Amino acid sequence: MVGAGQTDYHLVDQPMGNGRAIALLLAREGAAVAAVDRDAASAEETVGIIRANGGRAEPIVADVGDPSAVEVMIDRAHDHLGGLDGLVYNVGVPGAQTLQATSPEAWDATIDVNLRGAMLTARAALPVMDPHSSFVFVSSIASLRPTGQLIAYEASKAALGAIMRAVGFEGKDRGIRANTVMLGMIDTGLGRSHDGSTPRASIPIALGRFGTAWESAYAALFLLSDEAAYITGQTLAVDGGRTSL
Repeated sequence: MVGAGQTDYHLVDQPMGNGRAIALLLAREGAAVAAVDRDAASAEETVGIIRANGGRAEPIVADVGDPSAVEVMIDRAHDHLGGLDGLVYNVGVPGAQTLQATSPEAWDATIDVNLRGAMLTARAALPVMDPHSSFVFVSSIASLRPTGQLIAYEASKAALGAIMRAVGFEGKDRGIRANTVMLGMIDTGLGRSHDGSTPRASIPIALGRFGTAWESAYAALFLLSDEAAYITGQTLAVDGGRTSL
C-alpha cells in the first residue's frame, strides 16, 4: 500500500484519508499490509492502528521520487510479506496552480511523484508479483476536468491510465490485473484544512454530497479482490456521479 499515511492538519475530528482508509480496510479483510509512506511517523501510526485491531502490517519509509528507494521499497515489502499479491498506488501531490505558475521545476516535481513514481513502482513490482495478483492506481476526476487549474497534477492523473493499461497488458500472461479508481470530491483533511469545516457540494454532484475515504477504500478493495477477477484495464469512477450525470 503505497501512500498509507496521512497528513495531520490539526483539525478536530479530522476525517480519515484515502490511503490510510485503504490500508486499514485491507487489513480488516485479512490482508497483510506493507504500509509505505515517505513520512515515517505517519506510516507507523497507520501500522499501529492495524496492529491494535489484530491485523498484520509493516511500516516502510520510501520516497517514490527516488528510483533506488522504490527498488528497496518493493524488495522490503516482498520480504516482509512473503510475496506480493496486490499493490495500491495512492500518491499525489497537487503542485502549482495555473499554467503561468507551472515552471519547469514545478512541473517536474509533481510529475516525478505522481507519474514517474507510479511507473517506477510498477516496473519494480511487476516481475515479483504473484500470479493472479492485482494493481490498483488511485486517480482523480481531475484527469478529465480542469477544475483546479493544477496543470501538472491533472496531466499526471490522466497519464496514470496509460501506465495502468501497460501493467495490465504486460501482466496478462500471468493473470495479473491492473485497474484505476478515479476519485471525485472526497471529504478528507486536506479539504477541511482551509477553515476546519466539512466541505459543501457547491459543484454539481449527482448524489449531492462529498464521498468518504471509506467509500474510496471499498472500491479499491473490490478491484484487488477475487470478486473482480474478470476486470482489468478499467477505470472505476467513485465520484457520486460528478463526471457522468
